[in-house]
Amino acid sequence: MLNTEILVQAYSYMFSAKTMADTFEANRQICKYVHAASRGHEAIQIATGLHLLSCDFVSPYYRDDCLLLSLGFTPYQLMLQLLAKANDPFSGGRSYYCHPNNRGNNKPTIIHQSSATGMQAIPTTGIAQGVQYLERIQSTLLQKGINGEAPVVLCSFGDNSLTEGEVSEAFQFAVLKQLPIIYLVQDNQWGISVSAEEARAMNAFEYAAGFKGMKRMQCDGSDFIASYETMETAISYARKERRPILVHARVPLLAHHTSGVRREFYRTKEDLLKHYLYDPLPKLHQVLVSEGVTNVQILATEKEAENLVLDSFARAVQAPDPAPSIVADHIFAETTVVAETGVRQPEGSEKVMMVDAALHAIEEIMQEHSECIFYGQDVGRRLGGVFREAATLAEKFGDHRVFNTPIQEAYIIGSTVGLSAVGIKPIVEVQFGDYLFPGFNQLVTEVSKSCYLTAGKFPVGMILRIPVGAYGGGGPYHSASIESTLLTIKGIKICFPSNAADMKGLMKAAFLDPNPVIMLEHKGLYWSKVPGTEDAKCVEPSPDYIIPLGKAKVVLYADAQKLKKGETVCIITYGMGVYWAKAAAAAFMGKIEILDLRSLFPLDETLIFETVRRHGKCLIVTEEPINNSFAEALSFRISTECYHALDAPVVTIGALNLPSVPINLALEHAMLPNAQKVQEKISQLLSY
Repeated sequence: MLNTEILVQAYSYMFSAKTMADTFEANRQICKYVHAASRGHEAIQIATGLHLLSCDFVSPYYRDDCLLLSLGFTPYQLMLQLLAKANDPFSGGRSYYCHPNNRGNNKPTIIHQSSATGMQAIPTTGIAQGVQYLERIQSTLLQKGINGEAPVVLCSFGDNSLTEGEVSEAFQFAVLKQLPIIYLVQDNQWGISVSAEEARAMNAFEYAAGFKGMKRMQCDGSDFIASYETMETAISYARKERRPILVHARVPLLAHHTSGVRREFYRTKEDLLKHYLYDPLPKLHQVLVSEGVTNVQILATEKEAENLVLDSFARAVQAPDPAPSIVADHIFAETTVVAETGVRQPEGSEKVMMVDAALHAIEEIMQEHSECIFYGQDVGRRLGGVFREAATLAEKFGDHRVFNTPIQEAYIIGSTVGLSAVGIKPIVEVQFGDYLFPGFNQLVTEVSKSCYLTAGKFPVGMILRIPVGAYGGGGPYHSASIESTLLTIKGIKICFPSNAADMKGLMKAAFLDPNPVIMLEHKGLYWSKVPGTEDAKCVEPSPDYIIPLGKAKVVLYADAQKLKKGETVCIITYGMGVYWAKAAAAAFMGKIEILDLRSLFPLDETLIFETVRRHGKCLIVTEEPINNSFAEALSFRISTECYHALDAPVVTIGALNLPSVPINLALEHAMLPNAQKVQEKISQLLSY
């Protein structure tokens, strides 16, 4: 219930935020990192924070420092991030001001916050998806309020961010599944220098009308009482009804867009004066006076807030910077899978195809782990995946654990951030490597950076399955090999199994790994339909079989005598390349050793370099176009590390450097490597 005590507390937060903004502006040389202030947005932010509980989840955006104050974070804590200090409680000096994250501390949980406009909508909706799932299975992972209140999720952003397609994906999923989430849209009529009239045909309230099942509210976000009552209603609705709601709050923008993009660059005096008419601070001041709060009390509140801010700033300036030695900490969370365990070839077990090995691995995982869910396009009931790689799983585990999604690669990938944060381990799928790119933004901006920029608090434990590779006329949009593109992203792990046993062992390890793992699964090996790939079928390993990521395997050894005479070549490869290499090796009896990488990151450099040094001649085989590829980068690394042991230049072979795989079979054959082409490269190396 709104009372004078709450009004005074709100005024204290509001005056603190103003003093902070003024202090930062007066010390621009010290506050050298880019930052934004909440001036103009304070009322709606404070009203929101005062209604949230420690069991809730919130995703602020980069102008929400007043929201953070009202959640209980101190000016000093915020300033440590502003100045990128060692004791920055959010990122340890890695991220911008007002990019918080939090786990515990009797405050709402906050996952990684990025600067990319609107991108928080999908991960935050993923949290709500996770909360709903935990409620359904009555999991002990779900934390409730002191009085048994159900948790809600709140996602905050500016109105211009709603033009991002990924926001609409989040809205669509929220209304489709009726998730307990509040979307708070703070509309200040500006998107940096772009006005609302230039950027959008409607505001957020009007836009949300197109999402059936989304309750809508709007208010004057500069009026604290109106904001408080609106957010009380909105949060209560999500908490009790467990359905999505959007709040559109109209607010002035009184600060610069950021410290680096000054308001005088693009705003007229008339526009600024119009916005200052709605300054929340004097409006709340008038409310306090009307409620009988004396000027003495108000001045005392202001002085207390000012002293706290100035003292906090002085202490933050003197706080130590992070040591350079920590720069590489928290790229990944530590995994417990460090050794191969279980039985690879149990007695009495039959051979299985790669596609079935993956299916069985996931089935065994889901039987043992109720926190595991599996979703993507067409993986649910009826079809079970376009390659039948998820066949029967929905029937066995229910539509709440294995289900279809809309055509939303961004949501499929980005939602795993929120699900992981609440203790769920999602396995998700993109239908083809060619279709990854609509979700690439979420993979780069949110998934890969979460562990590092939260100083280890929010690693994203997920598996992303991607069928890749060319064969049989798949054509330009179903045949891509994309590993080099993925390997440019730091903070993810990548597996590329070439046979059923490795598929199962790596899938199990990927599930137990607390980090994001991508399983690249070659379509041509799924059923061993491609001539020469019969060895992709293997005796199915035991259910407890696990292969640690980053461990390569020799799949063909060279003859020891030929090795001693210097008559051998080692082939470094993976995926379909293993079978081209095996076929080519038949023409050079005993002279070829083949190393199957199995994991592309982490990469088993120890075994690679050891193998190359023993042989002195190395061929790298890939299906990708060779220019600027992983294979080329690896050849350089080998050349550098093994320079004194090499008897010939490191040679690479891959596909022709074409934009896509042509559909005509003869053209496809001309583009791709094959055993004959690999033989020619081997002959070239043996001639040295």
